[in-house]
Amino acid sequence: MKKKVKDMERIQKIIARRSDYSRRKAEELIVERRVTLNGKIVQELGTLASGSDEILIDGNVIYQPEKIYYLVNKPIKVISSTSDEHERAIITDLVDASEKVYPVGRLDYYTTGLILLTNDGELANKLMHPKYEVKKIYSVKVEGDIKYDEIKKLRSGIEIDGYKTSHAEVTKISYNKKTNQSTVEVQIHEGRNQQVRKMFLSVGYKVKTLNRIQYAFFKIEEEKIGRGKARRLKIKEVQKLYNLVGDQ
Repeated sequence: MKKKVKDMERIQKIIARRSDYSRRKAEELIVERRVTLNGKIVQELGTLASGSDEILIDGNVIYQPEKIYYLVNKPIKVISSTSDEHERAIITDLVDASEKVYPVGRLDYYTTGLILLTNDGELANKLMHPKYEVKKIYSVKVEGDIKYDEIKKLRSGIEIDGYKTSHAEVTKISYNKKTNQSTVEVQIHEGRNQQVRKMFLSVGYKVKTLNRIQYAFFKIEEEKIGRGKARRLKIKEVQKLYNLVGDQ
């Protein structure tokens, strides 16, 4: 959730409260550019911070929030963000976190399914980096009876927004004559803005519903998480995610 001003205070006050430095000494450290807030050098004495922020002096942590991890089954009409200027529902509203958490990647407003939330920036950045090829599987319903030629194009890569998508695993599951909709399963490891929707649109098919049914090794069919609900990850699951991106 968006930080409220009343929950924040000047960073020199936090430093004074959580270290052996006085407030005046904390201000000197800020002027000397020796203080960082969430990885960025603090340049103004009036900088505000909260209890969930990471504050370092000369690279040493004076306060670091507990690392927490959630798996969320996102419903439609929810923004994958920590704030929204239009006051729409945001993904962090779905968890009761003791610390500020962020979505790992994004699912667009009308896309449902699995998404991770965490305050572990190191892990999140690696999971989102394309070189680690984290698996994402979607169940897609499109208008019309999609043909094999279009399936082949999707598999081999599609030019959208000035780039070519990587090879994808695309399987036609069924076609419903009554609704005139095809159900297709798509596996990718990229995560560009509305990529799956744009892929289908580029071969002439409009996406009606889009549901992420698997992220990494988390499968929606195996999870007992209702739409709009969340659960904390287990320690062994977090370690498995780290192993997935090359950290033992």
